[in-house]
Order: sequence, then structure tokens, then C-alpha cells
Amino acid sequence: MNDTSLHTRTVTVEREFAHPPEKLWRALTQPHLIEAWLMKNDFVPALHHRFKLSADWGAVDCEVLEIEPNRSLSYTWAAMGLDSVVTWTLTPAGAGTHLKMEQTGFQPGQDAAYNGAKYGWNKFTAALDEVLAKLDD
Repeated sequence: MNDTSLHTRTVTVEREFAHPPEKLWRALTQPHLIEAWLMKNDFVPALHHRFKLSADWGAVDCEVLEIEPNRSLSYTWAAMGLDSVVTWTLTPAGAGTHLKMEQTGFQPGQDAAYNGAKYGWNKFTAALDEVLAKLDD
């Protein structure tokens, strides 16, 4: 472990969803559904696929690092000087799913990005819940 990793921060958002992991997986990996709750994108659920997330404020450059259907998805997240990794972990919980999202790699001095991510991911996961409610199982 290098010294910089000791000083990085992580944004973590955890939520319970009343939907099975397979349904959440669709919303995390199908481009038209990702657009409905996160941003426009050219995502493909394939290892090492490079993709962009686009919004009014700019774009995020990403690359898929890990993909385990219905369980976990991890990709790089590079935008406006922030180089981080977003990891989604899905765990069955009764009739639903426990979703954990972690964005790691916030460096000292990146308080605006860190606080923005804390706000943004809570907003995005709330929008994700709305998208899931409209999806057929």
C-alpha cells in the first residue's frame, strides 16, 4: 500500500431495494436504464470496456474493471481531476436486495468532489429506486 491510499476518502451509499438482484443488475448495466437514473452513456457490460457518462456539466471517462452478473460491478470514474473507482455490490436480502455503492479515491484537497459525490450518489440511488419501480420483474 502506498502512502496516498492512506489519505484517500470513500463515499459509501447503502440502500435496501424491494427488488431482486437481477432487476437491479438490469438498471446498472442497460444503457437506456442507466440514462434514466444516472447519465447518458455508451456502457457495455464487458470487462475493460471504456465508456463515457455524459451530463450537462460534462463527461466522465470510465472503464469496466470487474463484472460479476447480479453480484458486483466496478469501473473507473475519471472527471474534472478526480480519478476514482465506483463499485456496486448486490446482496440478496429477503425478497429484495441490499445495494452498496462505494466510490474510492478522493484525494486530500478534493473536498468539493467528495461532497458533491455524497450528495449526487444519494440523489442517483433515489432515482434508481424510481426507475426500478417502473420496470417489470
